[in-house]
Amino acid sequence: MVDINRIRIEPSIINTSCAWASELAQLEDLYKSPYTGAVTTRTATLGGFAEDSSHAVVFGSTSASTLNSYGYSPHPLSSYIKWTHAILSRDTQSKPLIISITSNSASELVQMVEDVQKLRQRLGDSVKDIPSRVAIELNTSCPNIRGKPPPAYSFTTLLPILGVLTRAYRTDRTLTIGLKLAPYVASFQFEEVVKSIATSSYDLEDGNRANPFAFLTCTNTVGNSLLFVHQTTSSLAIGNGADMYALGPVLGGLAGEPIHALSLGNVFSFARLLENHEDKAVRMIKLIGVGGVVDKQGVERMRKVGAAVVGCATLLGREGVKGFEKLA
Repeated sequence: MVDINRIRIEPSIINTSCAWASELAQLEDLYKSPYTGAVTTRTATLGGFAEDSSHAVVFGSTSASTLNSYGYSPHPLSSYIKWTHAILSRDTQSKPLIISITSNSASELVQMVEDVQKLRQRLGDSVKDIPSRVAIELNTSCPNIRGKPPPAYSFTTLLPILGVLTRAYRTDRTLTIGLKLAPYVASFQFEEVVKSIATSSYDLEDGNRANPFAFLTCTNTVGNSLLFVHQTTSSLAIGNGADMYALGPVLGGLAGEPIHALSLGNVFSFARLLENHEDKAVRMIKLIGVGGVVDKQGVERMRKVGAAVVGCATLLGREGVKGFEKLA
């Protein structure tokens, strides 16, 4: 069991935001599974993302991997709010739903957070001393949006957006907020993220400190990756003969076993920076370790390097909800 601010995750294994958590039926299946301690929705925008045939996924033939060109969910945030209300209204268990959202507009994000907060009010989710069942995760790291590089790679540019979440938390400290991060490869990147997040800490009246960000989910897919047809079990190929690329847009986000070592390194690096930080509020931030977790050994490795909760998506895509039994 893991408590992250006001949500309780038991068992400490979840799905991460992905295409296989897009629809109501998919979310219901994930919620009903005894092997998931929380359910994360696919990342939603306020009005829905214009998905077309160029957004797709292929599965690796020699490893548990995927390459995808997906953007965000075609369903607007209002759909996930409606579905979350339907699921939680029918069930009294404390399993939370983490609503994944994104926006580059501060004013738009204000509206999105307000909509989630209205949902929580309807569910009675802000009652003190009772675990919450709705949390927010801001996706800062999708590599597949044309013309919009992941803001997680220039974290200081995110500060106005993070300010929206900070103000929301200071108004209601029962709101649990997390950030989904990109895979980083240099030490200064990890340091920049933690330094930026630490600027949001503030003093409480009782002398303690608080930070609005309760968890970091790392990592998202590795962008600008390429596979050939012969490396996959299925494809939306372009090109001719041996030069056929597996994915129609050619480049996409790589996930699964090939990024496991990088993801472990990211969790390890953040864990060390957080646990040694001078700010007690920053030391309280939990890590959700994601990337190439396809078996129980992967779960154990994530926990050893500092993940409080372990998440997966590729396994869900390949095997469905029953794949979580392998992680138990």
